Amino acid sequence: MRCWYAFAMMPKGPALFVLTLPVALGLFLCSCNSGTQGPVSPGAGRSPTGRLVITPQFEAATQFNEGLACVRIGDEKTGKWGFIDTQGHFIVNPQFDLDARFREGLAEVYFGSYKTGRGGVINKQGKLVVEPQFHAIGWGFSEGLAAVGIGDEHGDQWGYIDRNGKFAINPQFDGAWQFNEGLAAVMTGGKWGYIDRYGKLVVPPQFDEHSQFSEGLAAVKMGGKWGFIDKQGRCVVNPQFDSVIYGEFSENLVAVEIGGKWGFIDKQGKFAVNPQFDDVSEFSEDLAEVHIGDYQTGKSGYIDKQGKFVLKPQFNIARSFTEGMAAVRIGSGETGKWGFIDKHGTFVVNPQFGNAYPFSEHLAAVRLGDESTGKWGFIAH
Repeated sequence: MRCWYAFAMMPKGPALFVLTLPVALGLFLCSCNSGTQGPVSPGAGRSPTGRLVITPQFEAATQFNEGLACVRIGDEKTGKWGFIDTQGHFIVNPQFDLDARFREGLAEVYFGSYKTGRGGVINKQGKLVVEPQFHAIGWGFSEGLAAVGIGDEHGDQWGYIDRNGKFAINPQFDGAWQFNEGLAAVMTGGKWGYIDRYGKLVVPPQFDEHSQFSEGLAAVKMGGKWGFIDKQGRCVVNPQFDSVIYGEFSENLVAVEIGGKWGFIDKQGKFAVNPQFDDVSEFSEDLAEVHIGDYQTGKSGYIDKQGKFVLKPQFNIARSFTEGMAAVRIGSGETGKWGFIDKHGTFVVNPQFGNAYPFSEHLAAVRLGDESTGKWGFIAH
């Protein structure tokens, strides 16, 4: 199952808050026996993996990053976001209107509505190091710079600030993405190109859509088809694909769609895994989640880089492997339950959660209860 990502204009920046919340040490059911290829079924037994270390108490939560996770107290409309540490203590109290994550020791935060609100930047002590002043703020700091928008809901001019909030690249673009591998995508006149850290155009604006650079290449869309360019703007893989997921190479392969089916190509544009799946995620820890059928009746499994099934399709929904485990759901809709499997397909945390995110920094956000009334907490491994 692909993760929360779309090719679009930069969203407004996230948000963040000092309370102390109890840390629970209850044990959750874990472990079962299952063959690598066959269906998996929950079993008896216990393991330290799956231990609930932060009691479910939040209306929403994100993954841990740089030792902190963003969580929300209150509903989606009036609730506020803050940051907790790995013990569940609020380091930055709930006060922000959008979620955020720390990158390079700083987090973008947002106060107010889309029309009138403003974004700024805090450090890990919750201190504002850049006062709220931007109508839009991108995905935080990357390579020492952050994309910010000056304007209102009718439009922004984008530039880049340094860690002190000073403009390193003045607002001049109609859209902007974060820096990666020394380059950032920017929009001018309805087309996307790429600039360096000094604001110099390295690849002139000419693309309808784009991705950031990863492993030396970036996905770009021209004439309704996707291809890949290098950092000099040279076409390495000709535009020929109907869609791309993320558009970023991961472990030397990238997912592409052609004729309604998904496969994986290498950096020369050759298919390493032929198009045959109805949905896929990027490779992570040498495995990729793939889905056959629709999300009502189809199933997800995992393939290796040769396209061979390591775990046959058997899960209703599955996420990518991180830290040796993957979150998977057994059952459909709100009645289905999420647990975690290892790379042999064995449940190390039995299905019991209403939702679950991948492990990050040895912790995974899990929800007990349904989407409307359930609460989020964290388990450890």
